[in-house]
Parts: sequence; C-alpha cells; structure tokens
Amino acid sequence: MNEFRTKIEPKPSRNKINYQTPVLFMGSCFTENIGNKMVDLKFPVMVNPFGVLYNPVSLRQSIEIILDKRDFEENDLIFFNEQWISFYHDTEFSNPEKKKALTKINETLNQSRVHLKNAKYLILSFGTAWVYEYKKFGKVVSNCHKIPSKEFVRYKLGVEDIFVQWAKLINRLEDFNPDLKIIFTVSPIRHWKDGAVENQLSKSTLLLAIHQLKKIFENVEYYPSYEIMMDDLRDYRFYADDMLHPSKVAIEYIWEHFVVTYLDEETKEILKEVNKIILADNHRPLNPNTVSHKDFIKNLKKEKERITGKYPFIRFNKS
Repeated sequence: MNEFRTKIEPKPSRNKINYQTPVLFMGSCFTENIGNKMVDLKFPVMVNPFGVLYNPVSLRQSIEIILDKRDFEENDLIFFNEQWISFYHDTEFSNPEKKKALTKINETLNQSRVHLKNAKYLILSFGTAWVYEYKKFGKVVSNCHKIPSKEFVRYKLGVEDIFVQWAKLINRLEDFNPDLKIIFTVSPIRHWKDGAVENQLSKSTLLLAIHQLKKIFENVEYYPSYEIMMDDLRDYRFYADDMLHPSKVAIEYIWEHFVVTYLDEETKEILKEVNKIILADNHRPLNPNTVSHKDFIKNLKKEKERITGKYPFIRFNKS
C-alpha cells in the first residue's frame, strides 16, 4: 500500500540528552516550544536568556556578549515609549525603571554565562536571514521595539556572511567549552510579511549556511524541524489560526520526533514518570476542600518524594 505522505523518520543521534545534561536553547520560536517543554519536564535547561531572537547576527551578538563577560550598563539602554529598552533583548526585558531593566538583564546574563560554561548542548534556531540595522548606531538589532521603520535599514544576509561570522564564533565556543555540542535548526514558522518568495530565499540562505558549518565542525549537528513542518506535516490542519505558526498538534509531533532523536531510553522512561507528576500538578479541582482532593494532594506529594528519591537530580516545585 502506498504511503500518502512524505514522512521524515527520526535518526537517533549518537550524542544523547538526559536529565543530567545541561542544555542552552537560543533563537526563534522553535527554541521556545521545545525548550519550555523541557523546562516543564524538569530538565536542566535554560531558554532564551535574551528573549526570542530571529536572525543569525542577533544570535551571534548575544552569544559574544555571554563570552565577553561584560555586564550591561546604563548607556546600553535607550528610553522609548516610556520604557527603557535594549536592542539586544526582547520586550520582556523592558521596564519603565532603568535600574529594574538592567537588573533583570544582568542577572539573566550571568546565569546564562554559567549555564553555557557547563552546557553539553547549545541548541540554536535561525528564523530569518532578514535583519534590521539601527541607522543611528550602525548595529543589527534583535528587536525594533516598535520604533518607526524609517530609523532602520533592512537587508538580507548572504550565506557567506553567516558562515564566516559563525565559524569564528564556533571556534570561540570550542575554547570556552570544549565539550559543547551545537544543534542548529531552522524555524518552521513562515515570515510571511517578507513575502512568499523572500521568505523562501531567507530560509534557503539559512539552510545553506548551516550545512556549510556542519561540513567543517565535528561538534555541529542539524535538526530538521523546518523540513518536518514543510514536508511531513504538509497540511493546514497542522497550523495555528494565522496559518503561519505550527499548531499544538504539530508542536507535539515535532517534540516526539526530537525525543526519539536525542533522548536515551532511560531518560524516556524517567520522562514518562515526571510527566505524570506534572499532569497531576496541573489538575485544578472544582472543590479543593473535599476529602478526596486532600488525599490526592497527599498521594501526589508522596509520589514526588518517591521520584526525587529515585532520581535525586530532579527537582519539583513545592506545592
């Protein structure tokens, strides 16, 4: 019987992730979807310490800031629309008070420095090859923060631009953390505002640059999230209402594919046990004062203690 779809089978990686493998996720929405899933399941991961980043230059600049061991100062922020903002960060780091903005930025930056030093995996998701350069500073920004478009120059990066910049950065990363493995992926989210042709040119540019890097660096892998969405899940029922982002079903499918690719068998079994706890923890009763619910809470606490006794590296939030 013919297979009526172009399925992309998982290819298990030789480099496995387990519950004692620190992982740093950085980049576009793919890292949010998969990274936060791992956070929820109590893996030792950190997700987007600069917020969501879409283009290779913004990602490179952010990692260089981590490696350079410098903190942000007052002159790194600008005041716009009653908020202190950083062009290197997403809007979640903006604040009406400069001191609070700097505190959040630098605390997260210092945490990311420690995490990257100990990480076994750095998972990077490129979203677009199109960048915005702030005319006043001559720098590519991670977020325009709704500043008028006339203040920026927009252009598309070339394959060679991305390759050269990232080859230098990967060499630095190897010196900083010799055990680090790097997984690149291209976000399956379409940047439709660029136009259909421009979006495809952008994705193609990213793919070509990544595969050039993969050819020369042994510690670089490629994960096909873009191809899974475009070919394996080639149907609008796998898209959200905007017809651009993956639906919850699609995200779950890519997650399961990622699990088969990167998690070892023991970790998959632990994950099942942890997931049961998470689902129970998320349960909201109609009446929390009933005897049956109080018994449920007691049993859940015992189950958490059993899991943490069996796997001391797992930590549940206190409930």
